[in-house]
Amino acid sequence: MKKKLLLSLCAVSALTISGCATIADMAGADSATLNLNATQGFNKTVQEARTNKTLDTSSAAYKKVYAAFIRLKPYADQMNQTGQKFDWQLAVLKSDTVNAYVAPGGKVVFYTGIVNKLNLSEAEVAAVMGHEMTHALEEHSKQKLGAQALTNLAVDLGKSYAGNQLGQLGNAAVDLGSQVGVGLPYSRNLESRADQGGLMMMAKAGYNPQASITLWEKMAKQGGGQGSALLSTHPSDVNRINAMKKNLPAAMAVYTARGGK
Repeated sequence: MKKKLLLSLCAVSALTISGCATIADMAGADSATLNLNATQGFNKTVQEARTNKTLDTSSAAYKKVYAAFIRLKPYADQMNQTGQKFDWQLAVLKSDTVNAYVAPGGKVVFYTGIVNKLNLSEAEVAAVMGHEMTHALEEHSKQKLGAQALTNLAVDLGKSYAGNQLGQLGNAAVDLGSQVGVGLPYSRNLESRADQGGLMMMAKAGYNPQASITLWEKMAKQGGGQGSALLSTHPSDVNRINAMKKNLPAAMAVYTARGGK
C-alpha cells in the first residue's frame, strides 16, 4: 500500500505550478495571509534598518533603484492577476551584499552592493526590479510552499516505505532525491519565469531589454556563473543569458513600439 502511495506521489509531483499553489492554499498559505505576514516582516526589516542606520534614502544607488521602482510599478499593477491589490513598497539597504529580493504583496528589498559592485545602470537595475516584481505577481513564494509540501511528503513517504533499514546514508539519499526531483526544479522554473516576465515588464516601461543581457554578463563576471546548474535553485548564468536572448526579440518589439530605440 505504501509503495502504491509513493508511486502515486510521483504522479502528483508532476503537477503544474498552479497545483502547488492550491496545495499551499490547503495548508493555510493563502494570498491574503502571505501578503499580510510579508508586510509585517518588511516593516520589521525597515525599522531595524532605521535603527542601525542602514536604510538608504539618498545615495546614487538608491536613486537608480527608486527611479526603476516608480517607473515599473504601474506596469506591475497592470499585470496583477492575483486577486489581491499590492501595496508596493521599496527598501534599499546599505550593504555590500550583491542581492535583491521580493516578499509577497509587493515588498521589494535591494542591497546597495548589487548596484555598486556591478556598476549597474538604471536599465540594468530595472531588469533586476522587473524580475523581482514578477516573482511577487506570479506568487512564486506561494508556489514554492506548495512544492515544498510535496517535497516533505515525498521524504516522509520514502522514509516510511524503506523503514529503519535505510540507515543514515539511505535517508540522506531520499532527502537529496526528493529535492532534485521535486523541490529544486520548481525553483529553477520559477527563476526562468521571473526572468521572462521581468524582460517584458521593463520593455513596457521603456527600458531597453538588452540591459538584462548585460546585467547577467556582469553577474557572470562577478562569479555567479560557477557551480552546477542541476543542484542550484537558479539557472546558470550561461543558460539564463541564452534563454533571455531567445525571448529578446519579443521584448524588443514591445520596446520599439513604445518609442524605444
